[in-house]
Amino acid sequence: MSDALTLDDLAVPLRVLRVLASDFGRLPAPSVQVSTVYPERLELTFYDDLPGFEAWREALGIAPDTVTYREQSDGLTRVLRTTVDYAGAVVRLTGYADIVAPVLVGGAA
Repeated sequence: MSDALTLDDLAVPLRVLRVLASDFGRLPAPSVQVSTVYPERLELTFYDDLPGFEAWREALGIAPDTVTYREQSDGLTRVLRTTVDYAGAVVRLTGYADIVAPVLVGGAA
């Protein structure tokens, strides 16, 4: 992070956000983040909305095999993540969803 950054230094990811809002306004709304820590990055995050993550992945032409999968919170949350260079910015998609424990019926183990 640099104290010398200005809003102009974030122009590329902000411009990409504007393009995405115009071109893909029909898609589910993500949580959006632009940061001075990574001034070239636009982050789109989906909480409890993996179908929204997938819709954006497809719209941005991101190959499924570039998506990483991991679990956090002692295996209670799945995390999907991928990035793509889009119109000069790095767009990072992240999706979070609960992992539902299987229901045991009739005491079966």
